[in-house]
Amino acid sequence: MNADKVILGWREWLGFPDLGISSIKAKVDTGARTSCLHAFYVEPFEREGADWIRFGIHPNQRDNETEVHCEAAVRDRRVVRDSGGHEETRYVIETTITVGDQRLSAEVTLTDRDSMKFRALLGRTAIRRNYLVDPGRSFVQGRRKKRKPGRTG
Repeated sequence: MNADKVILGWREWLGFPDLGISSIKAKVDTGARTSCLHAFYVEPFEREGADWIRFGIHPNQRDNETEVHCEAAVRDRRVVRDSGGHEETRYVIETTITVGDQRLSAEVTLTDRDSMKFRALLGRTAIRRNYLVDPGRSFVQGRRKKRKPGRTG
């Protein structure tokens, strides 16, 4: 095993500091090319001639009351095929993701994941150079921060 690589379990706690999300449970999904974040609504708008989106996130599993509202510049729109073979056009943003003490910049697609077990997926493109996944372990990079998930600082 490469000593320079950080080990991840099959599920980890992530942060999205640019979006004000201190912690959200994610599945580390090497079958997904791009990382994905739950958004229960997505509204496009324009800011200074650039395409932006406003979206809402329920950061906690089984909790549709806690909401975090975010804005981000649109990087792209792509057709994404889910594990069931269904195609959907999704907005893509670029944002910072924290995994334990590590910070990485990644493209993230937005879709409604209310019916899914995990509100976020960490895809293989985000982790391909610096991480290895141990599918027999969980939360290798630490447990959830004690503070309530949602808006930071």
